[in-house]
Amino acid sequence: MSPDDVKKLLLAQLVDCEVTVEGDGRHFDIMIVGSVFAGLRPVQRQQRVYAVLQNEISAGTIHAVNMKTLTPDEC
Repeated sequence: MSPDDVKKLLLAQLVDCEVTVEGDGRHFDIMIVGSVFAGLRPVQRQQRVYAVLQNEISAGTIHAVNMKTLTPDEC
């Protein structure tokens, strides 16, 4: 899976977010900025991202994810 594929998945589910993805095909570094994270604790933010990627993680297509989730005000 390419970083662009991961980015497309995230953008389809996390509306009005800015998404940056880097990776080697199985390990990805993700940065997402969006108001969708407003009022959420860090664990809740991660859960929203993992929910989008769950099928690929379960299938082994994505092995590891390192993420940073921010609201626009936190940038």
